[in-house]
Amino acid sequence: MSKIVVLGAGMVGRTMANDLAKMHEVTSVDVSAASLKQLADKGIKTIQFDLGNASGIKSLIEGYDIVLSAVPGYMGYKTLQAIIEAGKNVVDISFFPENSLELDALAKSKNVTAIVDCGVAPGMDNIILGRYNEKMKLTDFECLVGGLPKVKKWPFYYKAPFSPVDVIEEYTRPARYVENGKVVVKEALSDIEHIEMENVGTLESFNSDGLRSIICTMPHIPNMKEKTLRYPGHVEKIRTLRDSGFFAKEPVNMNGNEIIPLEFTSRILFNEWKLKDGEEEITVMRITLIGTEGSVKKKIVYNLYDEYNAESKASSMSRTTGYTATAAINMVLSGFFGEKGVFPPELVGKHEKCFDFILNYLKERGVVYRKVETIVNP
Repeated sequence: MSKIVVLGAGMVGRTMANDLAKMHEVTSVDVSAASLKQLADKGIKTIQFDLGNASGIKSLIEGYDIVLSAVPGYMGYKTLQAIIEAGKNVVDISFFPENSLELDALAKSKNVTAIVDCGVAPGMDNIILGRYNEKMKLTDFECLVGGLPKVKKWPFYYKAPFSPVDVIEEYTRPARYVENGKVVVKEALSDIEHIEMENVGTLESFNSDGLRSIICTMPHIPNMKEKTLRYPGHVEKIRTLRDSGFFAKEPVNMNGNEIIPLEFTSRILFNEWKLKDGEEEITVMRITLIGTEGSVKKKIVYNLYDEYNAESKASSMSRTTGYTATAAINMVLSGFFGEKGVFPPELVGKHEKCFDFILNYLKERGVVYRKVETIVNP
């Protein structure tokens, strides 16, 4: 039995702690006493600590075999850096804007294995891409992904298992994709298309900055794109807020008080977007790869449709995101992957035994990726 510390006890962090506690000794860390109580009530050890204090993380994680970082994106990079400096192996799901590969040299010098972006997307889409990049000469990669409430509620038709700040970051960070071998940068929420998804119906897709590391690690693939999925009508409402200044980070003076619009908006949206206990939601994803294997041109499609689990009371997004990360934790502890440095998921999934381990781990927990392979006529 290994000793694991999970940094962050939000919805996803709690799901991961519960999963790991079935096989290991787990300690969960968060500043929120209410979040920690939900884990303590199940017998999981907890520590109340402000994880924004990166300087205190080194002593906090001493004595643990591996770290799982699930902090908000804005503090993710500094947290990861502190973990690596402490010489601890780590799996990270925080969606931070900085380039994690800049910590590769530090990780190697500290003899650390760090697997980053290890959720559903980024995460599983990278893992699948990494495996088929070994088997095929790929020309195209596309990932369409979204987490949605099962019941659409006006005005946003959206609920989030993450903090609104992290979701808004996805709506404001410039989106990069690769077209004909060149990196294209567009504003988020652009290039809206209507997509038909099995079990759901019509959704709208839009550009978001989901490619991340694969722009650097897979530069030989000429066409790569990730787009986020929402119910039709959502993007127009978000664009209205964004373009009206509600996501601005610069303070404005209101009756002598300094107010940051983004913080105000996040506070309002937190109540509007928060998933209620037992509220059903879904995760949908379609990963498409096109390329040649030998002389045969193929199209590989992986589909995911996952729902809230009433038995475990775990949201779909926390399951699909969290179990990918806990699979990676167990994979490292089992010795399936022990390379040193910083590894985006595509550099892990390239190994067949790692790819199979993670897919089987997810399947055992009811998260199933369905593969369809077809021959593309010349």
